[in-house]
Amino acid sequence: MSAAVTATPESVEAGLQDPETPSHVVLAVSRFADDRARVLKHGDTFAVFDHHGGIKPGGLGEEGLYHEGTRFLSRLSIELEGNPLFYLGNTVRGEHGQLVIALTNPDLVESLDAHAAPQGAAEIASAKSPATTPRVRLTFGTLHLSVRTFLWRAVCYRRIRIRNHGREPVSARLTLRFGSDFADIFEVRGRKRPARGVELPSQAGGGEVVLSYRGLDEVVRRSVLRFTPEPAELSDSAARFDLRLAPKEETEVVLSISCERDHPVRALVFEEARGEVRASAEQGLTLTRPLLTSSAQVNAWIERAGSDVEMMTTDLPTGPYPYAGVPWFNTPFGRDGILTALECLWLRPALARGVLKYLASTQATDLFAARDAEPGKILHETRGGEMAALNEIPYGLYYGTADATPLFVMLAGAYYDRTGDRELIASLWPQLEAALAWTERDGDLDGDGFVEYQRQTPEGLLNQGWKDSSDALFHADGTTAAGPIALCEVQAYVYAARLAGATLAAALGKAEAAAELLHKAGELRRRFEQRFWCEEIGTYAIALDGDKRPCAVRTSNAGHCLFTGIAGRERAERVAAALMGPDSFSGWGVRTVASSEARYNPMAYHNGSVWPHDNALIAQGLARYGKGEEALRILTGLFEAGTHFEGQRMPELFCGFGRERGEGPVLYPVACSPQAWAAGSVFLLFQACLGLSISALDRQVRFVRPRLPEAVQELRIFGLEVAGSSVDLLLTRHDYDVGVDVLRREGPLQVAVLK
Repeated sequence: MSAAVTATPESVEAGLQDPETPSHVVLAVSRFADDRARVLKHGDTFAVFDHHGGIKPGGLGEEGLYHEGTRFLSRLSIELEGNPLFYLGNTVRGEHGQLVIALTNPDLVESLDAHAAPQGAAEIASAKSPATTPRVRLTFGTLHLSVRTFLWRAVCYRRIRIRNHGREPVSARLTLRFGSDFADIFEVRGRKRPARGVELPSQAGGGEVVLSYRGLDEVVRRSVLRFTPEPAELSDSAARFDLRLAPKEETEVVLSISCERDHPVRALVFEEARGEVRASAEQGLTLTRPLLTSSAQVNAWIERAGSDVEMMTTDLPTGPYPYAGVPWFNTPFGRDGILTALECLWLRPALARGVLKYLASTQATDLFAARDAEPGKILHETRGGEMAALNEIPYGLYYGTADATPLFVMLAGAYYDRTGDRELIASLWPQLEAALAWTERDGDLDGDGFVEYQRQTPEGLLNQGWKDSSDALFHADGTTAAGPIALCEVQAYVYAARLAGATLAAALGKAEAAAELLHKAGELRRRFEQRFWCEEIGTYAIALDGDKRPCAVRTSNAGHCLFTGIAGRERAERVAAALMGPDSFSGWGVRTVASSEARYNPMAYHNGSVWPHDNALIAQGLARYGKGEEALRILTGLFEAGTHFEGQRMPELFCGFGRERGEGPVLYPVACSPQAWAAGSVFLLFQACLGLSISALDRQVRFVRPRLPEAVQELRIFGLEVAGSSVDLLLTRHDYDVGVDVLRREGPLQVAVLK
């Protein structure tokens, strides 16, 4: 095992056993990026396959079928006459969440000895005896296997269609091998446990296999595999089918794998389940359908982003919620859900509504040090699984984040502007008041008017902003900043939250509360400019440490101050120049830390890499201060980076190496892909470059000096709904500006363009 360590994405709390190693890092041994993994997700279930569509056992590999924090299948493979199949290609159909794999048989040869078993070409190649001179029994490419896999309601469905394209009949043995370790996702990530539950006796027969495990939490988890037709031979680890195919004949094998916790899960017939998936997709968020450009490549980028947001979104009782990322964050995260909802708000406000309702329902009401919980605080993350249930990790319901609470109020304000939904805001007002109160009470640890963080439990996160790796906060000389830590972007979020709170209070007839919040926002802005501005570096300090010393480091965090509007106009100009200068802008995007800084490392998780969601917020901030050309540079850089990523999928992050002619961006090896806020960044980038804002109360769609990238001559926006009205728009790029034409309008909706 490598001794190198990498900061974990968000809060992957891999419990490394070396006491000198920080508790929130993961050993960089994962091959997730190297093996071209294929990912599917539905609800609380996700699967990571290799590019053959299989699941390999062993090691720290993340491949598997997971449900509610547990791996229910750790091995799945297809063999023909004991040999692996030859890979032809694959695709993930995002709109219906289906993985399609094309396979064929290798050359299958057999010895002249009539009693010898059939062998693959690789085995025969090593044979030396003339008595075993091979002859081809089945020529490469005779059989085509089309393997379709999807997830639906805690069940993984797989159909294998086998067609004989040869001119002779074929008889062959097809074997499916499988197994489950029922590992908690934190075990998969490297956490060592002092004890585990027990595997229960397996059951096999009648075309069904049941693999079971009773955890230390006394929950019985079962993987129920059902085969159609019934196999010729079935054990607790393999199913054998005897194929007999005439020329051009086709047959199929169907497998369903139900992930059960105590109670049975109903598996449907394959086509019935596919029908439900298609029907659900038609009624989904459909982020891609409203946008169409003149560029096929840009359309593919948008479509991938939209399908990823849709795939990551789970329907909870409170409404749709975008889970953070796969494989490690298939669960609600407060910060990630809020920012994803903000990114997509102009197109799909229903996502923000679901996020607000869920986070309000899970808001902390009491002090609970083991969970870093305080009254009014908004959730950082919640986890299922055995280890969370047993409190072996504190993340079953965890509140160790300084930014989710003000971001919650920001989202509520933005949602109200977009929809005018006063009824929802009125129902959430107690939670919004509690969140705002937290920023003044428990959030301000030393009473200086700034929100700081310091974990209350040694098991919690050391750093509690979005850059939560243990080495992310430091001074100009590279020394670690000691807490409590007041992050610049957190103060910016609190400022915006108080402004949003004032608007919402006024809408609810609470004039006194509105005036007080406006006053507090102004006071915070004044103190922020005094304490966080660093003249020597021409930007805002990333943070104040526990001694109130500024961490005078050039970082992307300052861009979030533009996003919220806390920065004064003159200083915003200087922040923009710093962000877009060669030390910070790599050519693909803005680095998390400028290359001039002591801890800059283009391969570091938070100290030199490029994050799409971070860049989207910065672009929106630049546009806010009239820096549309700079925002367009960011969109163009990220789009062109996306053309190099497989499937044009925006990963969680990528390395911050400078752009070189003829070379693409460098992948970060253990980045989550897909990740919700990375996918959602595409939509906020377009909003920023279009200078687009929507006011439901004014019934207005407004464009301020809209811009389109060179790759896009035209952009069509279909069915943009505002306060019961709807409009279709055509934006056309000319030499010096972008024209906006209304193609269709229903209802009293105004379209305003400021150039």
